[in-house]
Amino acid sequence: MPQSLLRLIRKCAEYVPQEHVLKVPGGIRGIYVLYRRIRNRRSKNDNYNVVYVGMGGLGEHGGIRSRLRRHRRTKEGLWTHFSLYQVWDNIRDDELRELEGLFRHIYRRDAQASPLNVARSFRALRKLRDNKIAAWPREPKIGRR
Repeated sequence: MPQSLLRLIRKCAEYVPQEHVLKVPGGIRGIYVLYRRIRNRRSKNDNYNVVYVGMGGLGEHGGIRSRLRRHRRTKEGLWTHFSLYQVWDNIRDDELRELEGLFRHIYRRDAQASPLNVARSFRALRKLRDNKIAAWPREPKIGRR
């Protein structure tokens, strides 16, 4: 059996214009990101500022497409593009919540982050915090080359 390239992510689409939301298949589970495109006149590459990170496909809440459709109404004019990262079927809902919590936690104190994306700290991650990294145990070198 062929092995997957990634353990968590099955497929992804990045920097897709907002008008393509309805092309996203229904029921997709995973993480999505909303961006606002910033035109860069000096270089040929545009910049994409993160506006919001969310998840879709948990329980009764619908997939990523339904979340994106809702954001078109509730966050109208704030975002221009989106990316989506579909997770494998064997990724549990609590694992998906953990991924979203980690990404939103990263933006928690970013002065340039959109206020829509700033979240309270991710409680489970806060409980794991140990900034005394010099005291962390060394990892065994099993399987490393």
